[in-house]
Amino acid sequence: MRVEGWRINRKRVHRLWRCEGLKVPHKQRKKRRLGQSANGCARQRAQQINEVWSYDFVADQTTDGRPLRLLAIVDEYTRESLAIEVARSFTARDVVAVLRELFALRGAPTYLRSDNGPEFIAQVVKEWLASAGVSTLYIEPGSPWENAYSESFNSRLRDECLDREVFDSVAEARVIVQDYRLDYNHRRPHSALNYQTPATFAAACRKCCSATLRSTCDTPKTEEPLAPILS
Repeated sequence: MRVEGWRINRKRVHRLWRCEGLKVPHKQRKKRRLGQSANGCARQRAQQINEVWSYDFVADQTTDGRPLRLLAIVDEYTRESLAIEVARSFTARDVVAVLRELFALRGAPTYLRSDNGPEFIAQVVKEWLASAGVSTLYIEPGSPWENAYSESFNSRLRDECLDREVFDSVAEARVIVQDYRLDYNHRRPHSALNYQTPATFAAACRKCCSATLRSTCDTPKTEEPLAPILS
């Protein structure tokens, strides 16, 4: 509400909530499943922007019953949706093409997390990522919770876009999905980001990194004293 310009505090929201008889959700302790793999998001957690990206496929279809596949890529630290590519099908070379364009635009991440889908474990993908200096984090088979950031985003994408829209063509799906991605990044506050949007949080991270780098470069280096010449 504050993001949308409302001048309001917690007490007023709580009072209105109670007056309307709205239900307060009960807090429950959730079980954390770490899984067996060292590559899961709970064990190998992103500590800064552009450190760990995760990607996965989401399936849908057009009105004629033909399949649609969406390749969604997320920055795990900023929760930013970096890309959602839509096509009838994807090969390993198509995945490389998407990553190549994204790396050129945003720079390469340190790690790329995924499941063991054939498009992700293909030799052409592994070799290209190795040449780009990106390490792969493959989760344990049958353990989708180890790729929790992708799973969470894909669930929202399905609930808030795919299940609400009817696509007559691939082109129409691309436009609608791209609109959703921009709305998600720029207009959707995220509780894990202190109720900032992913785009706002990412911009703050980049500004902080630039300031740190600039201060490091501007710091004068102290010269070591010359050793005395022994006669």
